[in-house]
Amino acid sequence: MGMMSEVPSSERVQIGFFGIRNAGKSSVVNAVTGQNLSVISDTPGTTTDPVRKAMEISPIGPVVVIDTPGFDDEGELGTLRVAKTKETLRRVDVAVLVVDSTLGMRPKDRELLDIFEKLRIPYIVALNKTDLMLQVPEAQAGMAGAVCQSRASSGTAEDLKQSGSEAGQRTVPHAELAVSAKTGWHIRELKDLIGRLGKAKISSLGLLDGLIEPGDLFVLVIPQDASAPKGRLILPEQMVIHEILDHASMALCCQPPQLRQTLAFLAQSGKKIRMVITDSQAFSEVSKAVPEEIPLASFSILMARYKGVLEEAARGVKAVDMLQDGDKVLMSEGCTHHRQCQDIGTVKIPAWLRAYTKKSISIETSSGFGFPEDLSPYRMVIHCGGCMLNEREVQSRMRQAREQGVPFTNYGITIAYMNGILQRSAKAIGLAL
Repeated sequence: MGMMSEVPSSERVQIGFFGIRNAGKSSVVNAVTGQNLSVISDTPGTTTDPVRKAMEISPIGPVVVIDTPGFDDEGELGTLRVAKTKETLRRVDVAVLVVDSTLGMRPKDRELLDIFEKLRIPYIVALNKTDLMLQVPEAQAGMAGAVCQSRASSGTAEDLKQSGSEAGQRTVPHAELAVSAKTGWHIRELKDLIGRLGKAKISSLGLLDGLIEPGDLFVLVIPQDASAPKGRLILPEQMVIHEILDHASMALCCQPPQLRQTLAFLAQSGKKIRMVITDSQAFSEVSKAVPEEIPLASFSILMARYKGVLEEAARGVKAVDMLQDGDKVLMSEGCTHHRQCQDIGTVKIPAWLRAYTKKSISIETSSGFGFPEDLSPYRMVIHCGGCMLNEREVQSRMRQAREQGVPFTNYGITIAYMNGILQRSAKAIGLAL
């Protein structure tokens, strides 16, 4: 993770470009990135699916740039493309609305602004194609470096006056800027604006924030069974080890069968263990080996804390006790890895759920960016740690479940709850249940 190219997409600032067809979104994307990331054409609807590119943009650093299809696309395929665009909105940290300044703000543009506000996405209105205007309003040019809390009226075209008159309704940090993708006018200023809004997302917090001091010793229990990726550690394990090293602390790694021997060795050395962190699937075995006085947590629980869904997930897990015969449970994975014979989401947790509840429960799954819009068929949602999804995406799914009255929790919290050790793990990370 030390190299820029190795920063996972989930840890990059996600920048989405939106707008109607032929507003020049792809041209603006290419101008901002300095690459031919998207195919451009005078034909409306050239971009047919979201185009993603991981790269580095100063002054933000590592980002994912997303060019989306026109929000006014039509027909059966157009409807599907618009749905993909709406799905993309769940994960962007900064939105750029590209408006054709020769046409002004269209109804679909205003619809996008409303979505940005609802989802609390910081955004920039980029008034493109100013090279086609006879005169560029000085009022717009004066906004080149401003990140404002409310949009100022430009005092020019009637459409833009109307958008300015909505300023009182707009509470999310945002800005307006006139640009020209063709001539490059104000593209550097647009990048600066994106950087200012994007930097607000960048956090120095880590999985162990507030739980680690220099010199602390952590024991990490990392199973290497058939479901473990060959030749590498999963992302939460990498992140924890990296963070321990950054804090001048120590990590001792072992597999579950070697844990008792490891703890005995450390006890003889007199070295105090700050915390044992385990893969969630080994919670039952590990909890029996770790003395009560040693804090015990899992990578998945720490990830829930890191993604900002811990408290909601700790409340939602109680729905396990309410499951009845025939109830549907959604097991949701954020990645699309090849499922092994003992996959935790599709095999192990469903088996443990049925054993714990003694009920005939129906399990359905989702993976990657796919997540059902309608959660009403499900009695509860059990999500993975979300290491391959950014914070905004995970929180969006949590809010969606809450709004539809469906309990939301995650893998590690569910396993800890069913093994009667959630209280212990909550105490280890300072969560009061």
